[in-house]
Order: sequence, then structure tokens, then C-alpha cells
Amino acid sequence: MYDDGEGEAQPFDFEELADHLFEQGAPCSPAQLHGCLSGLLAAGADGSDEYGLDATGQALELTLHGELAVRVMQLYRATGAALGDEAFGFHPLLPDDATDIQLRTRSLAQWCEAFLTGIAHGASAAVNWSEQGREILEDIAAMAQAEVGEEESEDEAEDSYLEIVDYLRFAVLNLYMEHAEAPQDRGRPPAGTLH
Repeated sequence: MYDDGEGEAQPFDFEELADHLFEQGAPCSPAQLHGCLSGLLAAGADGSDEYGLDATGQALELTLHGELAVRVMQLYRATGAALGDEAFGFHPLLPDDATDIQLRTRSLAQWCEAFLTGIAHGASAAVNWSEQGREILEDIAAMAQAEVGEEESEDEAEDSYLEIVDYLRFAVLNLYMEHAEAPQDRGRPPAGTLH
């Protein structure tokens, strides 16, 4: 979700963002882009729009400019707001339900892989995940290998996909809450260093 400047929350459209990425020749999908942005934020990275744009570009090896850069900054801001929302409004940006389950599952796996890239890029040396946080990261790494099984019916694949997406939503929220800082603390150097 993002604020359109008139106080109205509007969802980001997967296909529209895919078009922007294609126009710039960016070798990634909207799922990868959002996964990386979400990983940066869950790791406790700086919440400023400019940081999100720069860090995503570095982590995914992209050069973002023009309308796409504006959209990425809006998406970073909206993702941070959704992660901090008490109503748990965070949702991974994935293709809509009309998309073939094979493609949705592939996008889910890409989202998870890019999330871990964002975590690795955004985490300071001082980040120390709890045992539960480490288990969640292992689960997300396993989800990055998700695919529809040859023996699965379409209904079974659909049910599995929905279960995984629901788990992922709350897993990411848990990771974000584990390292969420007060806004005034974001961007400060870490309290300790790794030796």
C-alpha cells in the first residue's frame, strides 16, 4: 500500500511495476524488488526513501531512475508503514490470484530469496537474531526453493501456496518487530561492532 498524496491508500499493482522494470531493462521482478525492500526494513535498516532506493539498487545490482525510482521509494515507504502497522497490514507483493499457480509459486520463491538478500545487505554487524528469528530465516530460505510438486493437484497447490504466503506475512512481521527501532534511532551507527 502507499499514500497517493491525497490521503488515499492505494495498492501497488504487480503488473504495472513489472512494466516499469521491463522498460528500464531491470533484470528482476516486482516480487524480488519488494522482497529486497522488506528484507532491508526487517533487518533494521534506515527507513528513509533514499536509503531504500540506494540499498535496493546495490543489493540487486540495479540502476533505478525516473518513474521507477520514484515508485521504489514509494514502495519502500509504504512497506515500512505496513510493517509498523498495528493492524498487521503487511502483505508480500506477489502476482494476483488469476495468475497461474506455477508462476505465483515461482514469484513467491523469488520474493523469499530477495528478502534474504535484503536482510544480508541491511543488517548491521550488531544484529543478533533470537533463536526464533534464526528459525524464521531458515524457513524463509526453505521457501526460496518452493515449487509446485508434480503430484499436487491444482487445488492442493493453491492451498499450499496460500498457507505459505500467510505464514510468510507473519514471519516477516516477527522479524521486523524483533529489530524495530524508534524512528529517531534509525540510521544511527550500531551500538557494538563485530570483532
